[in-house]
Amino acid sequence: MRIHVVNAKNSGNYATELVEHFRIRHEIYVGERRWMKLARPDGLERDQFDNADTTYLLALDETKVVGGTRLVPSVKPHLLSDVFPGLAMKGVPRAPDIYEWTRVHVVKARREGRNRGAALGSLFCGILEFCLKEEISALTALVEMWWLPHFNEMGWPVEPLGIPELIENEWSIAIVLPIRAKALASTRAMFGIRGPVLFDTTSPAEPLRIPA
Repeated sequence: MRIHVVNAKNSGNYATELVEHFRIRHEIYVGERRWMKLARPDGLERDQFDNADTTYLLALDETKVVGGTRLVPSVKPHLLSDVFPGLAMKGVPRAPDIYEWTRVHVVKARREGRNRGAALGSLFCGILEFCLKEEISALTALVEMWWLPHFNEMGWPVEPLGIPELIENEWSIAIVLPIRAKALASTRAMFGIRGPVLFDTTSPAEPLRIPA
């Protein structure tokens, strides 16, 4: 399994995979989690933040999409700044080296417990590898409270931006996740991942070489 980076420059090469990615998002967020405001007649879950500024990390098992996530530059419109700014009582962090992280998901068949499994672990490692490679210093996110002990277990530092609020029947909180190389090492160890998972689309035969 590799984590593929997809953005405006190479999205044409991943047209089929992106459609499948949006279909899986709809299946999970609307079908499973019942976020009915996201329901669409075409069965593809997309919003205003799925645009040319967005970077997707897609977990591909050979050619099959098994998971994905989304990163949006914080200097552009994003979920926390435009929809939930009140949750960031300390202010919404915005800088060229800060991105917002949303929509992390894995298909049901590849989940092993609520927060376990090779696909999810690969996504977490891919996120950190990408951020370290691109010199992204931090991620902002709006997460359910049950994610916090899992981040702690992986060794990810977490900085709350405000207090929790009930959203879609889940207590959720806005946070900042500083990017640290040691967090990548501890995440790899937790999921039993021995080396880089990020796929270099500029050199399809080889994964990116990110120091352990």
